[in-house]
Amino acid sequence: MPRSFIFSSESVGEGHPDKVCDTISDAILDACLTIDPKSRVACETFAKSNIVVVGGEITIPKIGQKPIGDVINIDKVIRDAVRGIGYIHDDDVFHADRIFINNYLTTQSPDIAQGVDAKKAKNKDTAEQGAGDQGIMFGYACNETDELMPAPIMFAHRLGRELTKIRKAGKIKWLRPDAKSQVSVEYKDGKPTKIVNVVISTQHSADVEHADIRAFCVDQIIKKVLPKNMLTPDTEFLINPTGRFVVGGPQGDSGLTGRKIIVDTYGGTGRHGGGAFSGKDPSKVDRSAAYMGRWVAKNVVAAGLAERCEVQFAYAIGHPRPVSVHIDTFGTGIKDDDAILSAVLKTFSFKPADIVQQLDLLRPIYSKSTNYGHFGKDDPDLTWERTDKAEALKKALK
Repeated sequence: MPRSFIFSSESVGEGHPDKVCDTISDAILDACLTIDPKSRVACETFAKSNIVVVGGEITIPKIGQKPIGDVINIDKVIRDAVRGIGYIHDDDVFHADRIFINNYLTTQSPDIAQGVDAKKAKNKDTAEQGAGDQGIMFGYACNETDELMPAPIMFAHRLGRELTKIRKAGKIKWLRPDAKSQVSVEYKDGKPTKIVNVVISTQHSADVEHADIRAFCVDQIIKKVLPKNMLTPDTEFLINPTGRFVVGGPQGDSGLTGRKIIVDTYGGTGRHGGGAFSGKDPSKVDRSAAYMGRWVAKNVVAAGLAERCEVQFAYAIGHPRPVSVHIDTFGTGIKDDDAILSAVLKTFSFKPADIVQQLDLLRPIYSKSTNYGHFGKDDPDLTWERTDKAEALKKALK
């Protein structure tokens, strides 16, 4: 690693077209889990102009053979999600009450279901619950921020959250839902030292001047939420660099579930296995195991065992145990990585069924995770952010 470098991470607002789709997918997931915690959900959303398309596989055991539409008003769930984002203005082409919805949701494949179900099946090696798919997952934590997250992505999220908070409070009438932020941080000797530049692009109504947008973003957003000691006279502020951002959201660009996986995780600092989160129930290890990885890595750092920690593990579809588990502390561990891995394996179980149980994942909590990162939030429902295993890890390492 170079002794001095600049690293950038971006975040997007909930009105960004891809995040609109993530929000809809997770709203449908939560609606299913509210009816039956054992629901199997893989819901994808596409949005463009005034059209929303949902497709995927949903099985709700409690309702038996009833069509999902008999128990969940999918159209209402979608419209409520869009309304909650803020697409409610008269000039919105993409408007909660005027979008056209196409629903292509079917039931889960029985071949996948038998691999996940905790029971014997023909040609299945075990009666235990298996992973819903093969794949690799990563978890990451570091001591750069109070949230034990990389500084660039947390700073970018803070900007987006503050923009949304002010917009939804109705304090700035020209703000609109679509927005992006980006923060570039200079590191020296592996430590974040200053913010080099900040980018904010926010959708706005047509009747506001660019100078007013810039003054608002710099004075009421950037200087309010970013660390004052990291902003310098040389920090560059790039506000709506194109000069105009009136057309936004799905009117301006198409949206798709799962296209912002780096925003959802560590901003590029920690690696990503490739699987998206939103719209997937916790039997899908793309989501639940990534949450598990964050929980493990965060507890390693919280316990003081390392300044940085990345966990990687992998699964085979239908198999009840991970096929590999790996720890990397990037030379910051108080003991070698093999010793820390041994302590982790004594403290945590990586079986898919145990992940769901340990993190209490069979609840309609996922809409809380959708926007501004799935990690680094202070919410008791997001159990993967707990540091409740720190002491057990310390004992296991001795």
